[in-house]
Amino acid sequence: MSSAKYEVHGSTAVITLDNPPVNGLGYDLRVGIVAGIDKASADPAVTAVVMIGNERAFSGGADIREFGLPKAYALPNLPAVIQIVENCPKPVVAAISGVCMGGGFELTLGAHFRIAKPDAKIALPEVKLGLIPGAGGTQRGPRILGVEGALNLMVKGDPVPASAFKGTPLIDEFVEGDLLPAALAFADKVVAEQRPIRRISEMKVDYPNHEAYLQFARNMIKGVAGPFPAPAKCADAIAASLTKSFAEGMKVERELFIGLMGTPESRALRHLFAAERAASKIPDIPDDTPVRTIAKVGVIGAGTMGGGISMNFLNAGIPVTMLEMKQEALDKGVAIIRKNYENSMKKGKLTQEKLDQRMGLLGTTLSYDDFKDCDLIIEAVFEDIGVKEAVFRKLDEIAKPGAILASNTSTLDVNKIANFTQRPQDVVGMHFFSPANVMKLLEVVRGAATAKDVMATVMQVAKKIRKTAVVSGVCDGFIGNRMIEHYGRVAGFLLEEGATPAQVDKALEKWGMAMGPFRMGDLAGNDIGWAIRKRRYVEKPNIKYAKFADKLCEQGRYGQKTGKGWYLYKAGERKAIPDPEVDAMLVEYRKELGITPRKISDAEIVERCIYALVNEGARIVEEGIAARASDIDMIYLTGYGFPMFRGGPMLYADEMGLYNVARRMQAFAASSGDAFWEPAPLIAKRVAEGRSLT
Repeated sequence: MSSAKYEVHGSTAVITLDNPPVNGLGYDLRVGIVAGIDKASADPAVTAVVMIGNERAFSGGADIREFGLPKAYALPNLPAVIQIVENCPKPVVAAISGVCMGGGFELTLGAHFRIAKPDAKIALPEVKLGLIPGAGGTQRGPRILGVEGALNLMVKGDPVPASAFKGTPLIDEFVEGDLLPAALAFADKVVAEQRPIRRISEMKVDYPNHEAYLQFARNMIKGVAGPFPAPAKCADAIAASLTKSFAEGMKVERELFIGLMGTPESRALRHLFAAERAASKIPDIPDDTPVRTIAKVGVIGAGTMGGGISMNFLNAGIPVTMLEMKQEALDKGVAIIRKNYENSMKKGKLTQEKLDQRMGLLGTTLSYDDFKDCDLIIEAVFEDIGVKEAVFRKLDEIAKPGAILASNTSTLDVNKIANFTQRPQDVVGMHFFSPANVMKLLEVVRGAATAKDVMATVMQVAKKIRKTAVVSGVCDGFIGNRMIEHYGRVAGFLLEEGATPAQVDKALEKWGMAMGPFRMGDLAGNDIGWAIRKRRYVEKPNIKYAKFADKLCEQGRYGQKTGKGWYLYKAGERKAIPDPEVDAMLVEYRKELGITPRKISDAEIVERCIYALVNEGARIVEEGIAARASDIDMIYLTGYGFPMFRGGPMLYADEMGLYNVARRMQAFAASSGDAFWEPAPLIAKRVAEGRSLT
């Protein structure tokens, strides 16, 4: 069935792209466009053609539902469709509104004329998937936009309003009112004036001294692209438009596109793209599940976390009431929120009007009674089960029926917390990451009794406050912190065996992690990890830990907040300075244990730390704590500084070959005697089946 509607208005054929939600250029739509062009070409009564989408989208590009399927590549593929549009003997007008991105924008470049709403969003975002435009964008783009204009659009990949192209040959006319009548009138004008058909592929690219400009551009790109090869390949493709015929340039574009498709960086970005969409789906909760209205939010705690959480809702235009036990704490919290907004204003990211608007949505209270009309109440109090119990028992008394009660706990049992109330179905975990107003990740912890409509509501709220929500089941530490504990635990054994904190951190940071485990410990506070280990010694005595971190904490070296931790810190500065005292302590510690230190390579450091994440991640998937391996990757990419170009720990294991990863784990198990290193049953099963984790 065609996803393109064909109608004739007067003497103009109208091809309407109709493939909700964003007119993705799937197989049926491609076939429908070609059928429409053929029909219009053959009809002597038709003098022109208009291609149009809807208010929301002309076209968002490739249809993501066909990714990886044969249909995505079946003829007519997109380059063929665009060529057929361009070769139409009658003038074709692309009428652009809403989203016009990627292949959708390339399709408009096959038209002979373009009219647009000024606020239409135009983009060539392929670099965000580790690719270059692959349907002629790198060849038609410079011909109509100029070399610099096309390269900027491709390398940045961000949407640009159509109005930004005023004065360029790209847009022939801007439309403020209804698009279709304007497009029909424009088509009539083109025919009446006998305007010649303008095929972009036949235009010449003229840029004096282009070699010098492209070299300059490549140098600039190299500085900002990091490990990603696609931005530089955009420049290579555009170079072909300057020195080769259109047909030869298209071949270069295709070769570069296919080459990038096979790179680990592109696979990582495409995995991230799919994983983000998958994470929003909860297998047993339909998309049309009714949600609860969230018109007012209560936040308990005005500290760093409570204030950050509040800002997310204020930014989304949702009123917040913030509770503290003392007025002084409230005043301090409000002042920090205001200061954060003022800093944004100084950077030009916020206007005074917006600042006043957001602060106007913030209310404060010293009484739980002011939460009686809240639809969602989030606690951000001290991470202690006794403190949480007191809070939830009070909330159970005062919150209205149907209010969602959320805990920001990072490790505690959400089922236990839910059972402090008479309404466990309304209790959920909403684990924000610090700083909560900046970090994108939100772990949504589903308790045994959490109602389906509560989960659907929280996932919808997460979108409103621009968070990437990932669902976790209940276990100690949920997904992210449960895994990071083993990452840090393994790093501790590396110190015992001969590494230094600086060596471990540098190896992992060079590999791509935003921060090594010891710098991360100093930032978070080493006393937090110490408290968890003390609990583990009692509750899980079978888990082995290196004890050097405890010795550090016994000396009050809690990290940045005390000026000393694994590193030294100057007052008011965050720069980690390696401390010879810690190295000397390590030497003595090894002597006490009778360990002869050995030289440890950076490669071994990376393998042991990253594979620790992989092994625990596989156990989490197997236990059903995470619905899918890609959810774990989303958590690590958005909350733990895992390098984006590696696609997350689970995809990285697949890239390295799961068989190879399992062998290394078995070697670590044999050398350490640590039962943790036995490959998780899911890994063993997938290896035996020749399958991957993701």
